[in-house]
Amino acid sequence: MEQQSVSAVSKSEWLALLLFVVICFAAAGLGSVATSPEIPKWYAGLRKPSWTPPNWLFGPVWTALYLAMAVAAWLVWRRKGIEGGRAELTLFALQLVLNTAWSFIFFKLHSLSWSFAEIAALWIAIAATLVTFAQTSTLSALLLAPYLAWVSYAAALNFAIWRMND
Repeated sequence: MEQQSVSAVSKSEWLALLLFVVICFAAAGLGSVATSPEIPKWYAGLRKPSWTPPNWLFGPVWTALYLAMAVAAWLVWRRKGIEGGRAELTLFALQLVLNTAWSFIFFKLHSLSWSFAEIAALWIAIAATLVTFAQTSTLSALLLAPYLAWVSYAAALNFAIWRMND
């Protein structure tokens, strides 16, 4: 059976879920430190393709993605623990660090080329995490799929902005 019922989740497991949520949203908050100040002037001044989403869309999308990421990691931890899930959770941590780093490279350093190289590395890390999570929990992999799709779109957008502003 893929999942236990919610009622079978112990208090310590709920606390662990909360910890995963806090870790993911801490990464989000750190990334926003680099991003938010740059949106009104620097980012607004860049040439962007017509398929660039409106700025208001990024917050809700990333909120949903970070929450899904937290649940995905928690499901792997719940099945394997820290020791048993060391490889999977290390990949998860790596992609989270790369995710945060992209915000600093793109928004703070204004490096469109390096941010594209970095988002390519992020994409690989997310794909590897998804594949390893799938071996433990199909639901975990499914929860990461929208994240991989969004980062694929973000990579294409990053590339287009780089080329349009070179």
